[in-house]
Amino acid sequence: MIELLGMSSPNVQKIQIMLEECELPYRIRRIDVWKGENFTPEFEAINPNRKVPVLIDDDGPDGGPCTIFESGAILIYLAEKTGRFLPTRGAARYEVLEWLAVQMCGVGPMFGQYTHFRIFAPKGNDYAENRYRTQAVRLFEVLDRRLGQARYLGGEDYSVADMATFPWTRDRAGKWGGDWDGYRHVQRWFADVAARPAVHRMTEEMDKVWAEDLVSIGVAPVELVDRLLGRGEFTQEPSA
Repeated sequence: MIELLGMSSPNVQKIQIMLEECELPYRIRRIDVWKGENFTPEFEAINPNRKVPVLIDDDGPDGGPCTIFESGAILIYLAEKTGRFLPTRGAARYEVLEWLAVQMCGVGPMFGQYTHFRIFAPKGNDYAENRYRTQAVRLFEVLDRRLGQARYLGGEDYSVADMATFPWTRDRAGKWGGDWDGYRHVQRWFADVAARPAVHRMTEEMDKVWAEDLVSIGVAPVELVDRLLGRGEFTQEPSA
C-alpha cells in the first residue's frame, strides 16, 4: 500500500494524478499545514524540508518500505516503479525530464510566489507582485509555444511533465495572463488533460480537501501562518 501525505496544494495534486493514472492502491493522510502539522518532529523525521507531499511505499524497490519527498522525485519514482509515463531511455526520456524541470524550477516557484505576494503579503509590495506576475505570464507564453509544437509537454505522449504542470494551471490563465484565448494551445492541452478520468477523480477529491483547507486557513492562529510563510518573528536574517 502507498500512503500520500499532503493537502490540496498543486504539488500534492500532481502525485494523486499519477497514482490514479497508474491505478495503484493508495490512501491519503491529510497533513494540515495551517495547523503546523508539517512542523512536528514526526513529520520532520520523514521530510527534513517540512513540506508536502511525502510518499510512503510499503513495497519499495528493495522490497521494504521506501519514503520519498519532493514532488518531482516522487513522480520519477512512480514512473520507474510502474514503467509508465516516462520513457526509459533515449532522447524522449530527456525531453519529458526537461519539461518536468520547467515546472519544478519555473512554473511552481514563480506561480507560487505570485500567489504569495498577491494574497498574503501586506500592501506596498507592488514590485514583487509585478515581478512574479510578469514571470507567470512569460511562462504561460513558453508553455503555449511548446504546446503549439507538440500535443503534450514532453512530446506526442502524455507524461509526468503534464501531470506536474496541470495543477498549477488550473484557473490561472485567466487570472494571471489575460483571457484563455491568448493561450489557445494551453487551452487545448488543458481541456485534453482535464478530460482524463484519472484527472477528473483527482479534481473531485482535492476540491473536497481544498474546502477543508479553507476552513483551516480561516481559523489558523497568526503565529502558525507566520511560521508557515516565514514572516513576522520567523523572518530569518542571513548568517554573517
